[in-house]
Amino acid sequence: MTPNTISPEQLFEEHKDAILMDVRTPAEFEKGHIPNAMNFPLFDNEERIEVGTLYKQLGPDDALIRGLELVGPKMAKFVKEAKDIIQEKEAVLYCWRGGKRSRSMSWLFDNVGIKTFVVEGGYKSYRRHVRHCFHVMNPKFIVLGGPTGSGKTNILHELIKQGEQVIDLEGLANHKGSAFGWIGEDEQPAIEHFENLLLEALNKMDLSKRIWIENESRLVGKVYLPEGFWEKMKSSHLINIDIPYEARVQILVDNYTADNAPELIHSFDKIKKRLGLENIKKAKDAVESDDFHEAARIALKYYDKTYSELLKDNKSPSITKLKFETGDPKYIAQELLMMPE
Repeated sequence: MTPNTISPEQLFEEHKDAILMDVRTPAEFEKGHIPNAMNFPLFDNEERIEVGTLYKQLGPDDALIRGLELVGPKMAKFVKEAKDIIQEKEAVLYCWRGGKRSRSMSWLFDNVGIKTFVVEGGYKSYRRHVRHCFHVMNPKFIVLGGPTGSGKTNILHELIKQGEQVIDLEGLANHKGSAFGWIGEDEQPAIEHFENLLLEALNKMDLSKRIWIENESRLVGKVYLPEGFWEKMKSSHLINIDIPYEARVQILVDNYTADNAPELIHSFDKIKKRLGLENIKKAKDAVESDDFHEAARIALKYYDKTYSELLKDNKSPSITKLKFETGDPKYIAQELLMMPE
């Protein structure tokens, strides 16, 4: 029986309510997967290595036989678990190239009355689709910039409350973007999975309407913004906000507390070449004495100079500079919404 195949485009357009099942190993799934997919592995990590080694050393026939030996005892378990998960819905399966693993699982499910589709070309095809989309999509970005501590993420969250379209890059990346940005965050996704999550966020947007996004460098922690996405972001209108200095200091203090002291000291060490030994010592002394306001002021010496240089070199076709007498994110969001599109 040949399984029904669908393209990655059809997956998002015609099968949004299907149960999406990634039948690759947990290790492959962890590196990157289609968002909202569940891992339903045909082989575990060790089994996959064993079958792959046999394929290289002895050929496909020996690998196939060993694969059948490993999967056979698990077939009843697969069916029971799948029926509990899928129930009356349809299932969309994929492996690396849409080959033996996904088609074998599809054959098994179809034979017990579970309607299945297989993603043509598998995850590899989906990844080509992701990269292509970043180059052909033309979103109407409005980039929100401002020096470190301006509370840009809080402002974006206020814009969401007002019904605006927002992509939270730092939220997707689990990183606030600076040397201190990893503190208090979950582990960052792999670069390819970050791209998958970013495309999913874009797919939820109306690209004919404005989308607010924070001004970031291309590297956010350990993940990169995709090239096509980065190019569109850098060619979009930039709104640069300026709030009172002490308000920025307070925002940084609100983000980092005494619980973060070891991480703060470690992060200061990352920028010691730019801050200088004297400032680094002062910063560490401030953290150790719980004077986080002073530590924040020292950090801003580095970040303000860096941001000033970046703003000077910014290639945006248009830049609007706005100065506020408050750091209140709700007020700033309301003022931004009063600006003409």
